[in-house]
Formats: sequence, C-alpha cells, structure tokens
Amino acid sequence: MYKMKTHKTVSSRFRVTGSGKLKMSKPGKRHLLTGKTPKRKRQLRRPSLLSETKLKTYKRLMCI
Repeated sequence: MYKMKTHKTVSSRFRVTGSGKLKMSKPGKRHLLTGKTPKRKRQLRRPSLLSETKLKTYKRLMCI
C-alpha cells in the first residue's frame, strides 16, 4: 500500500484544533465589501469550525 499524500489545498485552508476539529476562516471577506453591513463583516472576521458532515472527508484528505 502506498503512502497517502496530503491534499495541500485543504491543509492550507484548515487548522486542526486540540480536540481534532477543523478550524477555518469564513468565506465572503475578500471583495464586494461595500455592499455588506458592518455587522456582517465583523462576524466574518471570527473563525468557525467545519461542519460535522464534511469533517471526515477533509480529515482524510489531510491525512489525519
């Protein structure tokens, strides 16, 4: 059996927390910010955790 290679795109977008969950930055903060409310932009600053439905797939891609 060959070694699994880490999917570099996934490993650059997510960080692993101490409990094994994946932390990510929220999408939508790059451009077209003038049309977004200050509250929405402020909430996009905070990182969020990946949903449980996709966790198993992305962990496998990261070889965790």
